[in-house]
Amino acid sequence: MSEHGKPSMAARGGVLPRLSGSDRIPVGISSCLLGEEVRYNGGHKRHRYVEQVLGRYFDYLPLCPEVAIGLGVPRPPIRLVGDPDAPRAVHVDQPDHEVSQDLSGYGRRQGQRLAGHISGYILKAKSPSCGMERVKVYDRKGMPTGSGRGLFAAELMAAQPVLPVEEEGRLNDPHIRDNFIERVFVYDRWRRMISEGLTNKALVNFHTQHKFLILAHDQAAYRALGRKVALAGQKDVQTLAGEYIETLMKALSRHASRRNHANVLMHMAGFFKKKLDAQDREELHESIHAYRRGDHPLLVPLTLLRHHLHRHPDTYIAEQHYLDPFPRELGSGER
Repeated sequence: MSEHGKPSMAARGGVLPRLSGSDRIPVGISSCLLGEEVRYNGGHKRHRYVEQVLGRYFDYLPLCPEVAIGLGVPRPPIRLVGDPDAPRAVHVDQPDHEVSQDLSGYGRRQGQRLAGHISGYILKAKSPSCGMERVKVYDRKGMPTGSGRGLFAAELMAAQPVLPVEEEGRLNDPHIRDNFIERVFVYDRWRRMISEGLTNKALVNFHTQHKFLILAHDQAAYRALGRKVALAGQKDVQTLAGEYIETLMKALSRHASRRNHANVLMHMAGFFKKKLDAQDREELHESIHAYRRGDHPLLVPLTLLRHHLHRHPDTYIAEQHYLDPFPRELGSGER
């Protein structure tokens, strides 16, 4: 809220932030999660981890679609009704007062407007406008009949299908949180690469630096992306890049298994086999096997690999984002 008690320009959908010279990652967010008093009851839903921890690295663009389409603060609450696959948004106490087109249109416009300017989005769970999934849908008698997606969120995600999107409630799960943060950092590197000028060389370099990260998530996608990159110089680079990022982000949305992580770790350990003595090799391999068995977290073999990389530098391994896909202080250690 502004000092005059009115929704801020950001909450109303103001201009894009100036990002030049900033290394922070631009991320859209439901403004109530940052403590802005824009909810129907005049309150907020501040999420301290999102604001205080992720906020050290994310440059937030807060939006409240309900305020942006002209609904006041406070205001009568709205809910989804009708077909869960194509719900409508109406006022709870005035079911003839519908705001579906306004919310959907705003989501569509923002999705198009923000394309290329943000690297992720954090939505308010269960909201009829911002909920990503499992939003209650009601019948005419006010009884829940199923669940759907908030109308703003649905159009935003349709406009940017590869954009990393998550709800604040799901970020309490360490595996979901790590996966979302990882995808945001990957997509931000991709977005910045595109903004600097897409070339075949840049695409090949991007893929090379993410090889092991991709392999940990999806072996089939790893092979498919390798085949796509092999076409660099033979196929239109813009078309190739579009196909590449779609396949990549879909692959990264699948959580990496212990088995896949262990396979990647063993592959990376192979780069040191001629540089380590028998005792160090055995220690490294045992740490990987112990991780595969579930005896300790991924952090243990990763730390050991980083130690050996420091002692025996290898440019190819050092450039792999798998070792540090995002700042360690953001991770749960359970990646």
